[in-house]
Amino acid sequence: MRLCSIASGSSGNCIYVGTDTTHVLVDAGISKKRVEEGLHTLELTGQDIDGVLVTHEHSDHIAGLGVFCRRYGTPIYATPGTIAAIRRSGGIGELPEELFFPVEPDEAFSIKDLSVNPMSVSHDAIQPAAFRFSCGGRRAAVCTDLGVFNEYTVECLKGMDVLLLEANHDVHMLQVGGYPYYLKQRILGDRGHLSNENAGRLLASVLHDGLQSVILGHLSKENNLPQLADATVRLEIDMADNPYKSGDFPIQIASRSSVSAPVFF
Repeated sequence: MRLCSIASGSSGNCIYVGTDTTHVLVDAGISKKRVEEGLHTLELTGQDIDGVLVTHEHSDHIAGLGVFCRRYGTPIYATPGTIAAIRRSGGIGELPEELFFPVEPDEAFSIKDLSVNPMSVSHDAIQPAAFRFSCGGRRAAVCTDLGVFNEYTVECLKGMDVLLLEANHDVHMLQVGGYPYYLKQRILGDRGHLSNENAGRLLASVLHDGLQSVILGHLSKENNLPQLADATVRLEIDMADNPYKSGDFPIQIASRSSVSAPVFF
């Protein structure tokens, strides 16, 4: 399997996950051109994509969805609430009804040889989800846009070979920054975004010997720094009550504006 961040951040998100025969995207929150350019670096084209899995309806996750899926006739997989919200969205144009395939949290489905299992997350959208993937005993998850995690989240993310996890903001940078008060409260709330500290705590709860790679994603441009996210997450792992240290696992930061190094597993 292969996982690659084409773009990840508050300005647009698009993650590639695939096998030798199956290729999907998690979100299409960047332009069709940028999606195609990202796929080109992976030696793929838009025609190769077997489906777009949409986490939720916010524009940084669906901005390019309409243009891309109309061009290639790509199936769209999302929860019923997210599908309804997408269809009400005026910014991406009309999409044929036959492109939409509703999925439910914790009900696995298959796209060719790739098994996909959605999971619920806490975010201020209609019915948001994250996605777990498996093929031939290999497992990965893309989990962003969650304000809080709990035992359900931890159980869902255990046993992954590769994990792309949100590390959205540094709490201090957000608190002293220029965002209006209501927006700060939204981001810090249980239906907002995961801080660097909480990303580290969640990660420390799911570490295991088989974990091959961690990717920190959806970093805020205004309220985070890649070096700060990396250092904070590593500190939380090192302080946690478990046998692992942050140096035991490769940790990379998904770029906001460029394709990150693919992870093979």
